Amino acid sequence: MDKFIVDGGVRLTGTVDISGAKNASLALMPACLLAPGTFTFRNTPNNRDLWTMSRLLGSMGVEMHLDGDVLTLDGSHLTSHEAPYDYVKQMRASIYVLGPLVARYGEARVSLPGGCNFGPRPVDLHLKGLEKLGASIEVEGGYIIAKADRLKGNHFHFDISSVGASVNIIMAAVLAKGHTTLTNVALEPEVTSVIDMLVSMGAKISGVGTTTLEIEGVDELRNTDVSTIPDRIEAATFLIAAAMTKGDVNVRKVAPQHLTAVTQALEDAGCTLDIGTDNIRISMDRNPDPVDITATIYPGYPTDSQAQWAAFMLTSTGAARIKDTIYPTRFGYVPELQRLGADIETGEGYCVVKGGAKLTGATVMSSDLRASASLVMAAMIAEGQTEILRVYHLDRGYEALEHKLGALGAVIRREKTEEF
Repeated sequence: MDKFIVDGGVRLTGTVDISGAKNASLALMPACLLAPGTFTFRNTPNNRDLWTMSRLLGSMGVEMHLDGDVLTLDGSHLTSHEAPYDYVKQMRASIYVLGPLVARYGEARVSLPGGCNFGPRPVDLHLKGLEKLGASIEVEGGYIIAKADRLKGNHFHFDISSVGASVNIIMAAVLAKGHTTLTNVALEPEVTSVIDMLVSMGAKISGVGTTTLEIEGVDELRNTDVSTIPDRIEAATFLIAAAMTKGDVNVRKVAPQHLTAVTQALEDAGCTLDIGTDNIRISMDRNPDPVDITATIYPGYPTDSQAQWAAFMLTSTGAARIKDTIYPTRFGYVPELQRLGADIETGEGYCVVKGGAKLTGATVMSSDLRASASLVMAAMIAEGQTEILRVYHLDRGYEALEHKLGALGAVIRREKTEEF
């Protein structure tokens, strides 16, 4: 198991390039199950979750090759319709194989998913949506067993705007017989990227970019070549990290239109931003004003960036309230920030960060992917040295984070640890 050693008192400056979106890649890759032939995915990130999904697909017979950031997948000769627990327990996005398998092959056996530990995230909507399309669903021994001779178009309303359920049901509906109407579809860019890929495969989908989709099922789809959108969460992490170290960083290869809620909050805090077509330069020369944020569905402030905002507000001139309406229990990072000296109070679904407390290096432990990033960011402004354990969480979603931060001036190194 690895850990990070981080020296505090740094200022980030320079240029950093953002990788392809982890969450988009995980949604795009299972679409290769919907058609024969070789699929090409460009701008693919190289992180732990990407490899977990690759191994999962490989266990089902999908051929995979990664050359730089170009990933090719070929599911022409599938040998299994099962997603085993050994893979799915590591990453809840593994459930994305469920819809494509049932839609094309008429059967799937998928383990109930795992992933970051910050509260329950049920898969009810995935199952209800597939049942609405005609699949029979059973849950036995921790596995979802779905069957259908052929899915049939229908109307399905998502009671909650869910990225995962939206992606799964859209992928299932494109091969269902007849017409499907989906309402309250999630608007996140990762969902739109899947829709764009399916259209390039021959799917008939209208209403893209809205919460209502009309899908006319087709008998077959074809392979395609796609480019993964930039990772808006990685971009947000670097923007916030630059601001909290009073730095000056040009964040390149981004989609600024996906980051509006974050950039608005940064401007409200007093940052200077120069927003281009595919880059954002940020600079900060003082302590930020306290800015409250509420993590909510897109285009609102992203839940995957609220822990980073909490770290930023440790340097503010007052108190900021951070609320999460998506995952109200996602505050496992607070006790670890408190070990560094942070003054944070927690309530039900929110925390209040009081800026100005002196941070001092200590040993802390990552509890989930984005919590890991917040600890690294706080360590960079703490006095002395901080040891961050269990950075395998961080490796799930960031590609070579320590190298990218190091190139901007951070003093950070990875070491092996005896911890199990």
